[in-house]
Amino acid sequence: MTNMFAPPSPLVVALAYDGLCMFEFGVAVEVFGLDRPEMGDDWYRFAIASAESRKIRSTAGLRLSVDGGLELLEQAGTIIVPGWRGADARVPDDLVKALRRAHARGARLMSICSGVFVLAASGLLHGRKVTTHWRYTEKLAAQFPDLTIVPDVLYVDEGQILTSAGSAAGIDLCLHLIRRDKGADSANSVARRLVVPAHRDGGQAQYIEAHVPSAHESARLGRIFDHMRAQLHRPITLSELAGLSGMSERTLLRRFDAATGTTPAKWLQGERLRKARQLLEEGAATIDDIAAACGFGSSTNLRHHFRKGLGTTPTAYRASFSVLAQP
Repeated sequence: MTNMFAPPSPLVVALAYDGLCMFEFGVAVEVFGLDRPEMGDDWYRFAIASAESRKIRSTAGLRLSVDGGLELLEQAGTIIVPGWRGADARVPDDLVKALRRAHARGARLMSICSGVFVLAASGLLHGRKVTTHWRYTEKLAAQFPDLTIVPDVLYVDEGQILTSAGSAAGIDLCLHLIRRDKGADSANSVARRLVVPAHRDGGQAQYIEAHVPSAHESARLGRIFDHMRAQLHRPITLSELAGLSGMSERTLLRRFDAATGTTPAKWLQGERLRKARQLLEEGAATIDDIAAACGFGSSTNLRHHFRKGLGTTPTAYRASFSVLAQP
């Protein structure tokens, strides 16, 4: 398999520093740092490099031993930058210089979640497409306006530089890198050991938390919410909801927006998609039955709204869960 972005070395080096985000760091260790004899002799090698001192304390207070300092980056084919300790935290000059040297000699650089701030500080992302956790996109854009931020994807592959969205999206990016280097069978094998889908379609829109109404407004509008959830299978009009609430349509819209940040129609659409996702995850009903049960009318309409709202298809979404159920 020809790979124009093949690493110059099989060594994968994960950076560590005070304030290290352990989940993102753990992803790198789990994917690249474990012995995998079934993969043969040409599998990756793994090391941990300290970006500062040799003694590291993580966000959870855990202390971490490392294999070396920034000199390890000189040998690395792939460098992983886990979540950085803060979007406003300064990136040490020595680390910036080491990343630039590694990039110049052909090493691949990969960030997980807020690790993108480290790569951005190095200047190596200038003019590139990148992503990060949806909570950081505005701050990243403000600090580095020369970047093209893609907010609704799980990861971005720019060849020699790769960036992922929130924490778990780091798994997706690592599996993507294995697929790129070693082929689909190797990526599927690692995914199977991790008990995760080998590939997830869609983007961060699937995982962003919905707006939750305040307790006060939730109590006042509780009958409206309950009614819509119970009647997802059929059309619901604003006048129907206004009559149920004892408010005028204008008053209902105003209070509904104050409670949820959206309109009844958009809230209802979100609930229909949520119910559709639940039924797809359970795996029993047909696409046509799910479309009818959730008020979409037809499988075509369900596919349209699923793609528009979640960036994937009902079939692909269901498949990502069926992978986990395979023996």
